Amino acid sequence: MRYCVISLGAVKGNAIGAVLASALFATSAMAQDGPVKLGVLTDMSSIYADNGGQGSVVAAQMAVDDFKGKVLGRAVEVVAGDHQNKADVGSVIARRWLENEGVEVILDVPNSAVALAVQGITRDKKKLFLATGAATSRLTGDGCSMTGIHWTYDTYALSQGATRAISRLGAKSWFFLSADYSLGPQLEADSRQVIGATGGKVVGAVKHPINTPDFSSFLLQAQSSKADVIALADAGGDFINAVKQAGEFGITREQKLAGLIVFIAYIHSLGLQSAQGLMLSSAFCWGLNSETRAWSKRVIEKTHKVPTMIHAGTYGAVIHYLKVVEAAGTRDGPTVAAKMREMPVNDFMTRNGKIREDGRLVRDMYLFRVKSPAESKYKFDYYTLLATIPGEEAFKPMEEGGCPLLKKP
Repeated sequence: MRYCVISLGAVKGNAIGAVLASALFATSAMAQDGPVKLGVLTDMSSIYADNGGQGSVVAAQMAVDDFKGKVLGRAVEVVAGDHQNKADVGSVIARRWLENEGVEVILDVPNSAVALAVQGITRDKKKLFLATGAATSRLTGDGCSMTGIHWTYDTYALSQGATRAISRLGAKSWFFLSADYSLGPQLEADSRQVIGATGGKVVGAVKHPINTPDFSSFLLQAQSSKADVIALADAGGDFINAVKQAGEFGITREQKLAGLIVFIAYIHSLGLQSAQGLMLSSAFCWGLNSETRAWSKRVIEKTHKVPTMIHAGTYGAVIHYLKVVEAAGTRDGPTVAAKMREMPVNDFMTRNGKIREDGRLVRDMYLFRVKSPAESKYKFDYYTLLATIPGEEAFKPMEEGGCPLLKKP
């Protein structure tokens, strides 16, 4: 950062004010002429790095490049930060970006606890938070914000799809193995509603710390419960380790294993032999149609990895944001957020999506089953589409979310 050092020894009276005003004006002019910065706040090195991570940075940059790199005559720049799955670290980065580095919008944030902290900061600073990686439905519930938009998926939509599908197959008793931070309890709570409504019963639950290497004691509790289904309300490396260790214990021979938040990167890591038959909800699949395949091919060429729904959502959020800024003629956070709610969302993964008053982007979700090794015909051919879930059915009704923005005087 450059600092303008002014010697006041030879400057007296009104001249001092004139010099300071001139310096401030110059600094303001430099800020106004600088790039429009988009901050991708993600997990670069831990359990969610494959879900978001560098892939989200690549997706954001692809969107900027496809938009020709400029908006309102100014260059658009993507910056990135690693929140390390710590709310305090994420908060420090977010504040620094917004207060000192001219970042206009924060994206991704694949950790619910960090996302809720960032939502509070962007709300106070009147800047945009496009939560393309976070899961908790609280972002459009008690933690909602006029400048916050929950873009890709949430705990309600994912748990609803998977839990209903498995219940329809005859599962009656459930045991929850949940991550011990905001994601786990929210996934579990949303799933319990469906289980109760479909006549099922929760026979037990246990919480595990984030990033734990040993699931043996938790899995033994789940096994001894004799539940029809062991529901994994966790994500990232925790989910992968739990599935692997469940297989080692032989649990999957007697009980079904259900993932409530599953990314294709997990399936790739596990392999079809371990993951086959798993049912899951998702907002995106790379091979869904010709448009998703064309976009995904570009990502694979850049990253050598199959893109996740977070990567697809990050691209779409950046494109929509830039379209709206261009149309509105301003970067003002509240103004842009309101305009984003007015304009329908259309891109390769979303058709006529609508952003509600509470900040929820309503779009179709999908129910998939993981293929067996024999069913897979080519690289990354992992999913069979079972059903398309309309957005109005997939996401929690707005009046049930508890968003304070909806309260009338």
